[in-house]
Amino acid sequence: MSNPILVASGTFGYAKEMAGVVDFARLGGIIPKTVTRHPRAGNPPPRTVETPSGMLNAIGLDNDGIEHFLHHHLPYLRGLPTPILANIAGKNEDEFVDMAEQLGRASGLAGLELNLSCPNVAGGVDFATDPEVTRRVVARVRRVCSLPLLAKLTPNVTDVVAVARAAAEAGADAVTLVNTFLGMAIDWRRRRPVLGNITGGLSGPAIKPLALRMVWQVVQQVGVPVVGVGGIATIDDVMEFLVAGASAVQLGTVNFYDPTASERIVDQLPAALEELGARSIGEVIGTLNSGLGSVG
Repeated sequence: MSNPILVASGTFGYAKEMAGVVDFARLGGIIPKTVTRHPRAGNPPPRTVETPSGMLNAIGLDNDGIEHFLHHHLPYLRGLPTPILANIAGKNEDEFVDMAEQLGRASGLAGLELNLSCPNVAGGVDFATDPEVTRRVVARVRRVCSLPLLAKLTPNVTDVVAVARAAAEAGADAVTLVNTFLGMAIDWRRRRPVLGNITGGLSGPAIKPLALRMVWQVVQQVGVPVVGVGGIATIDDVMEFLVAGASAVQLGTVNFYDPTASERIVDQLPAALEELGARSIGEVIGTLNSGLGSVG
């Protein structure tokens, strides 16, 4: 990648929707919307609701399936001037394996992100709540797919380090932290949930401190690169994740309300590095000084 700024799956469509708004060549990479084995209609509306400093979504992975992706979206994506990492989600382990094998044979992809952690579909979060299940899925995918693998993990667990370690030991080249936090919104006057799915995934600035903490924890104990996600909207957010140990970041919810944020942040990276006296991103990654130092 030319820089560590990627756009997160589910927030950038299949890129074509953002043509004319974002210069794709400026991005470190694009992760298109999650693809499933068969077409999905998604969850009943309403599917999104704004929250203080964030957003709840329960889209439900609506998409036209992997065959449509391969024949309709991938030909366009492979022609873009930036790395493309596909994102897949399976209802069961076999679907992950079958889709990974198909995408591994396709040309034009720089990597594959396994969505083991979508909280808005039946069974979608289960693959990343149990380290042994995560290990099994990643290992099976690794055997059939030579693309670089990223395991996208859920924050809705007691010990995210154990799950990340299992993914790494099974062959994941990196882990993506974090997916959304499970939440809900209620219309108390009508005494009804706001979302058609009742619960949804919380994203946006509200989750940044939690995502930052999880990235730092995993970096300390798991020996693969970490891609940080969660409430990143400014150059300061990016630098915090890099200093905490993330090797790259993904911008998500900000793409909905400020689709040019990724380009602006790329422009601001050189000045941020200069401020730290660094000549490259690598000199900044994982340089957090966790000591309190002197006071007064």
